[in-house]
Amino acid sequence: MKYVLVTGGVVSGLGKGVTASSIGLLLKSCGLRVTSIKIDPYLNTDAGTMSPFEHGEVFVLDDGGEVDLDLGNYERFLDITLTRENNITTGKIYQSVIDKERKGDYLGKTVQVVPHITDEIQEWIERAAMIPVDGKEGPADVCVIELGGTIGDIESMPFIEALGQFSYRVGTGNFCLVHVSLVPVLSVVGEQKTKPTQHSVRGLRGLGLTPNILACRSTKALDDNVKEKLSQFCHVPAENIVTLYDVPNIWHIPLLLRDQKAHEAILKGLNLLGIAREPDLTEWTARTKNYDMLHDPVKIAMVGKYVGLTDSYLSVLKALLHASVHHRKKLVVEWVEASHLEDITAEEDPNTFKAAWNHLKGADGILVPGGFGDRGVQGKILAAKYARESNVPFLGICLGMQIAVIEYARSVLGLHNANSIEFDPKTSNPCVIFMPEGSKTHMGGTMRLGTRRTYLKVPDCKSAKLYGDATFVDERHRHRYEVNPDMISELEAAGMSFVGRDESGRRMEIVELPSHPFFIGVQFHPEFKSRPGKPSALFSGLIAASCGELDELLNKSSHVSKVVGSEISNGKATYNGHQNGSYFNALNGSLNGVCVNGNGVHH
Repeated sequence: MKYVLVTGGVVSGLGKGVTASSIGLLLKSCGLRVTSIKIDPYLNTDAGTMSPFEHGEVFVLDDGGEVDLDLGNYERFLDITLTRENNITTGKIYQSVIDKERKGDYLGKTVQVVPHITDEIQEWIERAAMIPVDGKEGPADVCVIELGGTIGDIESMPFIEALGQFSYRVGTGNFCLVHVSLVPVLSVVGEQKTKPTQHSVRGLRGLGLTPNILACRSTKALDDNVKEKLSQFCHVPAENIVTLYDVPNIWHIPLLLRDQKAHEAILKGLNLLGIAREPDLTEWTARTKNYDMLHDPVKIAMVGKYVGLTDSYLSVLKALLHASVHHRKKLVVEWVEASHLEDITAEEDPNTFKAAWNHLKGADGILVPGGFGDRGVQGKILAAKYARESNVPFLGICLGMQIAVIEYARSVLGLHNANSIEFDPKTSNPCVIFMPEGSKTHMGGTMRLGTRRTYLKVPDCKSAKLYGDATFVDERHRHRYEVNPDMISELEAAGMSFVGRDESGRRMEIVELPSHPFFIGVQFHPEFKSRPGKPSALFSGLIAASCGELDELLNKSSHVSKVVGSEISNGKATYNGHQNGSYFNALNGSLNGVCVNGNGVHH
């Protein structure tokens, strides 16, 4: 096994995740099998209990792991399926060591950070690196490891020490360190400054790690004299110093690395030059150029409660982007803070209220993503009501599906106090209830998580057609509340159709309004399996409906005899989460290239 470690210096937020994913993609394009590991130095066992405002979205894996959003980067870039073992946290490491101490595995020893914590880190890395993630048997050729945080952070020190020991243990030729640093340009003099990177590398070397490659973030390409200076003071060959300068969208990053021969430097450091082929990024390049030339806009209103931090909805944004590019449309996201749609805002801040409704009514389609807590729920209900009554394409995900059901019960059934137990535990008409298997005392890892099967009960519904006439689909879940099965007959009698259910038939997974052009709610999270070359079927449907191409898409999908990525079971097509389309290695990392409007946020 070969290892590539990606670290960061000077400041956080330089794009280590995008860099690590791009390196993985570049190596994969050279014919190598690649896996990834993300190290997060925080004490949480996983990302599941953290607010999106703290750390961005919580990404959910097939096995139910709640992990850092960078693992979503890796899955989309490399088109792989990672496990919870691929996300290492300080909490997991200490918990494992303490469990071993309690069992007596260290009997007679004083348990210390060195060697016990550092040994556990190294063993975890080796164990996770051996897990197949690309659907093939046997381990990958290369494992790309991203160390979260910045060199010098006190919480990273055990990992730095462990990785220093690890690099010595696996030996020269099996370990390559890529250090991502910042080369700022002072606006006063316009000169690229190398001192921050010099200090960062000095700190890294002082901790026992020596970089093989420098990836320098800057506003423009590094001048030759700057590279020479960095080479002299950081002891890195000039040809091993690459610039990650600002680009129109992050699809260009792997191409930047390739054009600067970063793959050759990495392959040389890993003794793989004679084994790997030249990188083949033909399709990636074509798609990047195609995306840069898109001009015809499609506006989607994103109605949520975390719109102040767009990383809270990163996978949803990427799924929208994948689908819009698939339909050759330029995505424009209108951010709508859900609470701004409510009457109380109209009283307190009429201008904000009016602006929010203008954004909503000016959109071609409306999406209500998942979330927790009651803030903004009434605004989301109003958005669903507007979409339903105005025949605007609507997609509700997780909580978005639940509020659509609540709105329908209130407006159509006349149950004005209909609500979710989550928001009103004493409601007399509970449309959404707490799942029986959930825990009311422990929050972490107690939801219904990971890939679950949904059976499509109505063959000619829009969802089934979008999924290529599949009889069932496997999608990822993250919820502890569900639509009340005791109210289903009443809701369906009033015109709502629950077309997708779990294996028991009592848990609702997909709801549609047959009389509406496109009104779909799903309990699962289709965004987690979306890929640029294989966009999520439901997101593709939303974009198609929003730009007047839904009938064409449904006719095409229903006549597809073989869905890419599907399995065939008893002569019936089944679906694993992607819209039919050619393979294309995925993107992620930032919102570059997406027009984002609303609430004063512009990207």
